[in-house]
Amino acid sequence: MSSNTHFYNARQQRHNEREKIIYHNDYNGLCKLSSLIGSDPWQVQGAGGNTSIKTDGLMWIKASGTWLANANTSELFVPVELDPLLDALKADDQRAEKSTDFVRESLNPHSLRPSIETSVHAVLPQKVVVHIHCVDTIALAVQTQAEQLFEKVLKDFQWLWVPYHRPGLPLSRYISAHLEADTNVVVLGNHGLVVAADSVQEAADLLERVRAAVKQPDRSYPAFKSDALTALCNNTQYRPSNCVDTHAVAMDDIALTVAAGGSMYPDHVIFLGSGTQVVSPYVSIAEIVSQLESEPSSIVVPGSGVIMHKDANASQHAMARCLSDVCLRIDSQASVRYLNDDEEYQLLNWEAESYRQSIAT
Repeated sequence: MSSNTHFYNARQQRHNEREKIIYHNDYNGLCKLSSLIGSDPWQVQGAGGNTSIKTDGLMWIKASGTWLANANTSELFVPVELDPLLDALKADDQRAEKSTDFVRESLNPHSLRPSIETSVHAVLPQKVVVHIHCVDTIALAVQTQAEQLFEKVLKDFQWLWVPYHRPGLPLSRYISAHLEADTNVVVLGNHGLVVAADSVQEAADLLERVRAAVKQPDRSYPAFKSDALTALCNNTQYRPSNCVDTHAVAMDDIALTVAAGGSMYPDHVIFLGSGTQVVSPYVSIAEIVSQLESEPSSIVVPGSGVIMHKDANASQHAMARCLSDVCLRIDSQASVRYLNDDEEYQLLNWEAESYRQSIAT
C-alpha cells in the first residue's frame, strides 16, 4: 500500500469516527479552500495564514506552523473546545494565548498545537473564518492613511479596521471590543485580512470579492543581474534567489526605498528578522557579513537582485518574495507605518512565534 493510500484511508477512518462531531462536506470544503489559498503566494506565504470551522461546540483550526497549501494531503486542523476558550477570553485567562488547554486531545492524534490566531477566530461568531496575508491588503494596511484608503475600496462591505496589535490575545481583545453584529470583514493594520461567513462557499465568495476590491497595481521592473549576483556570492554562504519575483525589490527604486525603511508586518520579522539587509553592490558579501552579529537569511543588492543564505528554509524564501510583492504595490507618494522596536521585540521574544517558526522549518 502506498503512503498516499495509507494517508487517505486513515483520514477517511477519522472522518467516519467524527461524523457526529463535524459536518463532513464542510470540513472537506475547508481543506480544499485552505489548500487553494495556501498555494497562492499573493494570498499566503509559507506557514502564514489560517482557517477554521466551528461545529458542535468545537472549532477546528489550522495547526501552528503548518502550511495551508498541504491541507488536502496532511492533517492540519486541531479541535478546540469553543465555549471554554471563550470563557477564558472573557476572564482574561492567559491560557487563551496558546489555547492548548482547550484542545480535545482525543481527536488530536498528532498532538498538533492550535494556531497563534486561535483566539481571533474564536471571537468571530461566524462558522467559517479565513485569515490570509494578501499582498494587496498588506500594501494598503502598512500605510499611515490605511483606514482612509480602505474606506474607499470597502464601502460596500461590513468591515472593521484594526490598528496594529500583536497577533494572539491583544489582537483578539481589540476585535472583540469593536466587533458589530454584521461585521464579516476585518482588516488588520500591518498584518492582513480576515473574512468570516456561515459556510465555506460563502467565505470563499466573500474573500474573492474583497480581494478584487483591494487589488493594487504593481510595477514592472528590469531583469535581475544573475552574473553580478553569482560573482558576489563566490566563496560565501549565499546564492542568488531561485525565484525571479524575489529580485524585484532590488530592481525597483521605490520598492527598495520602502523595504529599506524597516519591518512592515509580523511574518517578515519572524522569518527574516528585523528590517531588510541592503548592501552596496561594490562591497564583498564576505566583508559585509563579517561585520554583522549573525548572517541574515536574505540580502538585497540594489540594482542586482536578492541573495539568500544557503541554509534559508522554504518559509524564508517565501517571505523574501513577499517583500517584493508588497513593495511593488506601494507607490512613491505613500507614507509607510513600520513596526517599532517594541513591536518587533514582542514578536521576536514570543514563545508562540518561536514554536511556529520551528514547526514551519
